[in-house]
Amino acid sequence: MNRFGKWVVLCVSMGALAAGGDALAFGKSASGGSEGAKAPAASEPIKVEKAKGADAYTVSETYEMAGKLDKKTVSVRGKVVKVSKGIMGKNWVHLQDGSGDAGKGTNNLVITTQDVPKVGDVVTAKGILYKDKDFGAGYLYKVIVEEATVKQ
Repeated sequence: MNRFGKWVVLCVSMGALAAGGDALAFGKSASGGSEGAKAPAASEPIKVEKAKGADAYTVSETYEMAGKLDKKTVSVRGKVVKVSKGIMGKNWVHLQDGSGDAGKGTNNLVITTQDVPKVGDVVTAKGILYKDKDFGAGYLYKVIVEEATVKQ
C-alpha cells in the first residue's frame, strides 16, 4: 500500500476511535489522563492484588515510574473495564486495579493486545510500556502498554 493509502487507513481508524460506541473515544491526550478518554466508572470500588515478579507494577506505578519504565517490559494485574476490538489491527483494553487517582487519570491503563479479554475479567497483562506515545493527529498517551499478552 502506498503512503497515501496508509494515511487514509490511519485517518479512518482514528475516526473510528473518536466516534465512541465500542470504539475508544479520546481527545488530545488519550492516556486515560484528565484530557483523554476515561473508562467507565466502576459501580463499586476495584481492588486487585498486584502482579507477581520483578517486572510487576500497579496501574499508578506505571504512571509514577513512566520515565524509568519507558520501552521496558512490565506486568500489570487489573480488572478489565473496557475493551475496544479491532482498531488499528489491535484490541484496546482498559485495566484498573484500584490504585491511582481518577481525577488525574492515573487509575486507568490502556493496553493493546491481540487477546480479547472480557469486561469484568481480572487479568495480568505483560507488554512493553511506552511513555508519551504519539499516534499522530493529536492522539497521545502518557502511558500505554503495547504488544501485551493477557492471561487470567
